[in-house]
Formats: sequence, structure tokens, C-alpha cells
Amino acid sequence: MNTAMGAALRRIQLGNALSAFGNGFTVPFTFVYVSQVRGLGAGVAGAVLAMFAVAALFVLPFTGRAIDRRGPVPVAVAGTVLAASGSLGLGLSGSEVGVIAAAGALGAGIAVVQPALATMIVWCSTTATRSRAFAMQFFLNNLGLGVGGLIGGLIVDTSHPSSFIRLFAIEAAMFLVLGAVVATARVPGAPRVVAAGRSSAGDGSEGAESGWRTLLRDRAMVRVCVLGFVMFFACYGQFESGLSAFAVEVTHISPATLGAALAANTAVVVLAQFVVLRLVERRRRSRVIAGVGLVWAVAWVAAGVSGLMHGSHTLAVAAIISTYALFGLGEAMLAPTVNPLVADLAPERMVGQYNSAFALVKQLALALGPAVAGVIAAAGAYDAYIVMLVVCSLAISVTALRMARHLAPAQDRPLPVAHVVARSVRPEPLEAERVPC
Repeated sequence: MNTAMGAALRRIQLGNALSAFGNGFTVPFTFVYVSQVRGLGAGVAGAVLAMFAVAALFVLPFTGRAIDRRGPVPVAVAGTVLAASGSLGLGLSGSEVGVIAAAGALGAGIAVVQPALATMIVWCSTTATRSRAFAMQFFLNNLGLGVGGLIGGLIVDTSHPSSFIRLFAIEAAMFLVLGAVVATARVPGAPRVVAAGRSSAGDGSEGAESGWRTLLRDRAMVRVCVLGFVMFFACYGQFESGLSAFAVEVTHISPATLGAALAANTAVVVLAQFVVLRLVERRRRSRVIAGVGLVWAVAWVAAGVSGLMHGSHTLAVAAIISTYALFGLGEAMLAPTVNPLVADLAPERMVGQYNSAFALVKQLALALGPAVAGVIAAAGAYDAYIVMLVVCSLAISVTALRMARHLAPAQDRPLPVAHVVARSVRPEPLEAERVPC
């Protein structure tokens, strides 16, 4: 069983990496493609980007129940087909309605795939190996996005619309490859072993409404969702909006230097992920998350300082690049921490619903973050912007430490417990406790 689980997990990770690679071909160029190449203007391009989030918010409340009832494999396959059709539609559509509808299909497909893949990773891992599995997924996602964006930049040519069609066709093909890999992977059934420190109450069979009630009564999960919202709002929700605007408008760096800062973020994630994993996987998750808040608080302070260095442009550039690098360090700390914690909090047979709920919170933060940043940027209130995000980062640390009181010991620090269980429990009974899809 362990060999089968490992083989399935490797296939899932490979498919996920190829999908991220294809996604990297289009993410940096979608706005330019819609607004300039198709000539639809910045307003329509903004609507296309907003539609990604809107579509995700629409489908995620129903995705978790589908995963728990039908299994993650058919849900993931359906999501990849939907995402591929949306990507291809973006490449072929030339009208406002066409590109917005295609963006909706792409956003909905990606939103369905993400919690389904997360659930498959949970099914194909144990408490002891789950942190490493999610760290590997995050590593491959960033590597795929970075390499895809680099190659896409070499292919794209704004004077030749066909080059953009080629990019979207590659992305669509990679989604279909992911669907084929997932469909042929021998994913083990949902474990009947109750998640670390949980009872079997709330197995998800009583319906979506009751399932959501179970989730909302889970004080630890509610706190994780609050944490997730603040984290995604204060970091990911600012990358392509508020932080970029601050760097250009206040720090006065060039677009090329901004690209270098983004590359520094990706480089830190790729180079430091497994070094960081060794440091954090044996420590309490609540304290690791609290550490992320402190790292990001320092990052926002560095960004603020970069805007004050009017007499030394070189130091200002170094400060803003350090900001992006520190964000990458925090991301590397979160990857093996938050998603495994969500999985360990989920009652039996509700892993899909818990993953979808956390993805929904993420999408809400990603939708609200750029909107708030845009309002602040339009008002020119960048001092208040930096202060707000420093406070948000410190709130992450405080909330994480308070959350620890609602976590079982095996949820907050699972690895030592898993090693004790591994020494005292033979693998054969664990295999018997698993059921087929």
C-alpha cells in the first residue's frame, strides 16, 4: 500500500508541476493580451482578471461536497477539462463577452482542481509525510510557474497575436495532461483512520448544510480560516497590485527591476523550500505560522524604508528586492504547515469540504486585497498602506499563538507523534483500514 500511495503521489505531483508550467505561460501576459493584442482595453482586461476570482467564489462552496461524495479524482478531471476549455477560449476569443466567459471557465476549473488535488495528496500521504508532500507541491508549482513564464516570455510577441494563441494552447494542453495523469493514477480510497486528534463526528454524509455547520462549529478550523484570510490578504493579495504600485510609484524602481524582485521571490521559494522544511517540520505549527507573521512584518517594514531612501536609489532597490525575498521565505515556511494542518483538522470524510473552505477563504482574500490596494494607491496613502500591512502581519503571529490552545498536540506538532505510532503500530492494520475509491 505504501508503494502504491507513493507512486500515485509522484504522478499527482508530476501532473501538478506540468499544469503550473502551462499556467506560467499565460499568467504574466493575460492583461497585455486582452487589453492590447485583442484591443479590448484595460477595463475589459481588468474584468477578465476579476472573473477568475468571481468564478472561483461561485464554485468553491459546492466543490467540497462533490469531492467528499464522488471522490477527488472525477472532480479533478472535470476541473481540468473546464480549465482547458477556458484557456483555449481565451486564446481564440476576440470579443468582450467571449474573453470574460472563457476567463470564468478557466477560473472555475482551477478553483475546482486545487482542493481536489489537495485531497488526493492527503489520501496519498500520512501524518508523518504530509508536510513534505505539500512542500513538494508548492516547490513544483513555483518552479513550473517560473520556468513557464520564462519560456513564455521568449515566445510571446505583441505584434503577432498567433504567439499568444500558442501560449494559451500550451496551457490548455497541460491541463489536459494533468487530467490524464490524475485519471490514471491509482489513488487509494479515503482513509478510515480518523485525523490526528479528531473524533469521527461529522463525516460529511448528512448534506452540505450540515457539513458547513460542522465546519463552522470547529473553532480551530475557523481560526485557521481567519489566519488564511489575513495571510493571503497581506501577502499574495498584494503582489501584483499594492506592492508593485508602491515599488514603482514610491520607491521609483523600473519595471525591469520589479521583474528582478519577483524573480528573487521565486528563487527563495525554490532554493530554500526543503532547507526550511527540515527546520519547521518538527516544530509546532502554530509557532511556525507566528514566525511567518514576524518575517512578513519585517518585509513590509523594509518596503516602507525603501520609499524613504530618496538619496540612495541602490539601497532602495536592495530594500524592495529584500521585501520580495522575505515574502518568499514566509511562503516556504507556510507550504509544509497550513495545508497539512487543514487536513489534520478535518473530520473523517470531510477533507474535501475543509480544503474547499480554505480555498474559498483564499479566493476572498485574493479578491479583496487588490481592491483595497487600488483604493489606497488612488488616494496616495502609502504610509497608511504600509502600517496596515505591518499590523496585519503581526496579527498573524498573535492569532497563530492563540490558535494553539484549540489544537490537539498531534495537530500542532504531528511528526514526533507519528514516529511513536509508527514504532508501535504495524503497517498491515493501516492497510486494512483503507477503503477503495
